[in-house]
Amino acid sequence: MKLGIDSYCYHRFFGEVYPQQNPPPRRMTLEDFLARARELHVDGVSLESCFFPSADPGYLRNLKGMLDDLAMDRVYAWGHPDGLEGGANTEAYRDMLESLPRAAAIGASIMRVVGSSLRFRHLPHAPQLDRLAGLFRDAVRAAQDHGIRLAVENHIDFTASEILQLLDDVDSPWLGLNFDTGNFLRLLDDPVKGMRMLAPRVYATHIKDLKPRRGVPADEWYFFSSTPVGDGLVDVEALVRLLAGAGYDGMLAVEIDFLHPDYGDDEDAAVAKSVAALRRLTARAGPARAG
Repeated sequence: MKLGIDSYCYHRFFGEVYPQQNPPPRRMTLEDFLARARELHVDGVSLESCFFPSADPGYLRNLKGMLDDLAMDRVYAWGHPDGLEGGANTEAYRDMLESLPRAAAIGASIMRVVGSSLRFRHLPHAPQLDRLAGLFRDAVRAAQDHGIRLAVENHIDFTASEILQLLDDVDSPWLGLNFDTGNFLRLLDDPVKGMRMLAPRVYATHIKDLKPRRGVPADEWYFFSSTPVGDGLVDVEALVRLLAGAGYDGMLAVEIDFLHPDYGDDEDAAVAKSVAALRRLTARAGPARAG
């Protein structure tokens, strides 16, 4: 297993500031993010395509060159914030397919995709899953043509059992899971039980830890807000051990989506603490290339 960082950790610095957040002290470029990843001695990055300054082929070639020079693994992350909208957004589906050559252009072999989101979690799930299965059955053929495996994220939308149903319905090695360790908890679905069910299907991860946020209604998605790994409720060590036991050799990518106020708007310190915690956990779980 390799250690990584998802660029969404710095979403405020890339210009996405939630209404409940303070503006960042500065802006960040993708090059700044890669430099910080290098300073933290991680093995790879998950790059949110919504923060790319350009999809121009020349820019993507240059980005691949930077990643190659840094010897970093990479995941191309498509679909923020709502992805395929439960399979109802055909324009988003076309964009997802058009992103496959972009992912290939930066040298990615895995593309994180989003099937639904928290916006649709209270709508009936069965029709969403049926639509998504149909779309992904077609999409995996295009993914195979590009040599890229798709990893659908649990995006505060479906439970572990529903994700398993979706993967079984598509039944292709070109579709697996981007396992977000916090998003199952946000649905009150136990992530450890989910990992026991899904570990062999995991192609990529978002490693986040969460704890409740005082003064926020319990039905708000950010009632469980991000903390550094090890400071919250998620049993990340158990999840890492289950992944190791399943032979997972992909990236453990730290993701922080809305930092708990106890940490004073300091995402960077939380990322550094999370990377250090994961380095210790992977050392205990088994061999890992951890910088």
